[in-house]
Amino acid sequence: MQRVEKSVRVGAPVEQVYQFWRDFRNFPRFMEHVEDVQVLGDGRRSRWRLKGPMGMPVEYDAMMTADDPNKQIAWNSGGGQIETTGAVTFDNLGDDETEIHVVMQWYDPPGGSVGEAFARIFQNPDRMVEEDLRRFKGIVEGRSANTAPR
Repeated sequence: MQRVEKSVRVGAPVEQVYQFWRDFRNFPRFMEHVEDVQVLGDGRRSRWRLKGPMGMPVEYDAMMTADDPNKQIAWNSGGGQIETTGAVTFDNLGDDETEIHVVMQWYDPPGGSVGEAFARIFQNPDRMVEEDLRRFKGIVEGRSANTAPR
């Protein structure tokens, strides 16, 4: 199993930060490898499509295991090509500032083309999550997502 843990401070109220993150359809705007997210049924389930090498998409379903408004969102994958679990916490720091803390874990995928695609996507997971959080911060603070260094 692999694990990554990162935090970022965002200059926006916790309610705004949580609401933007909670709308999973926003993820392709700040997560480089996320191509599409479809929210299913009651909003607790979602289908994710990631950009794989040579145009091959990697897909999985996720189910929220916790949704505590302005506090935490957690998930587990529920099918597809990736097994992942994680949580995002939102800490109200006052003065319109919020700290986001992300913990994400995933299991090594099987070999073959799916395993190779997944390995390429997550070559450097610490850097990937750090850059995604910088882009998130830029968008929520009203700057372009491209203002964050890559």
